[in-house]
Amino acid sequence: MREMIKSGTVLFKEGTLLPDGLAFDGEPYSPGWQSVKGLDGYAIGRKIPEAGWTFFYMAGEGRTTAFGREGQKTVRRAIQKILSALKSEKSNSLEITDVVFKTFLGMPYATVSFHLRNLQKGMFLVGSNDSHAWKDATFVAA
Repeated sequence: MREMIKSGTVLFKEGTLLPDGLAFDGEPYSPGWQSVKGLDGYAIGRKIPEAGWTFFYMAGEGRTTAFGREGQKTVRRAIQKILSALKSEKSNSLEITDVVFKTFLGMPYATVSFHLRNLQKGMFLVGSNDSHAWKDATFVAA
């Protein structure tokens, strides 16, 4: 059974390199993305520095809305919107920070908030061949 998406859930792009000796139990969530089972963003963030890697946060929280009844199908639609918009982003993961169900004029909807994250070796943000790529980056260390 698919794990419920809630605050703290982390999704990684398939093919994301992980530190040696550190593996996460994941399950396919969407084409090209896997959800981490049993660990939230805080727990993952505590394990990664032990391996000499960094789990960066992108500054600023993103948010999207999907209409539908309270439940995981509506949350899934909202996350699909997020993932389809991330095709051009260079981050390799995202963390769900909040899932809220509300109604507007009798129409139920879900709002999903998230932070883009990037898992990489070392503590300095890796950019392109340009040695000053960090100047325009919006990542901050978590």
